[in-house]
Amino acid sequence: MPFLNEMLPETAEAFGQMRNSIFKDSFLDIKTKELIAVASSVLMRCQFCVDVHSQRAVAAGAAKEEIAEAIAVATFVAAGSQLGWTNIYGENIYDKIFEKDKDEEDCSCCCEE
Repeated sequence: MPFLNEMLPETAEAFGQMRNSIFKDSFLDIKTKELIAVASSVLMRCQFCVDVHSQRAVAAGAAKEEIAEAIAVATFVAAGSQLGWTNIYGENIYDKIFEKDKDEEDCSCCCEE
């Protein structure tokens, strides 16, 4: 965080304090927190974060298999979220798309010809 350290040192310090307050043994041990961070990093699509938190998870005692399972859990959540988004306003979007009376609807969006 050299850029934040230089431009916003108080913010950089606060971020570091937040990290330090979270990544310590508490209700969850550090290994578990780092595995959660690996899964979260996958979902946020942050390769740097995946790398850092995977290394920290290993340092905290995580096996490759545990990291792989954390990534698999993140992948499952990502896949499930893609299925779930199609239910908009309590109605499956595909049911709406393939309605018989589709031509009567007023889309008024960029898709109209």
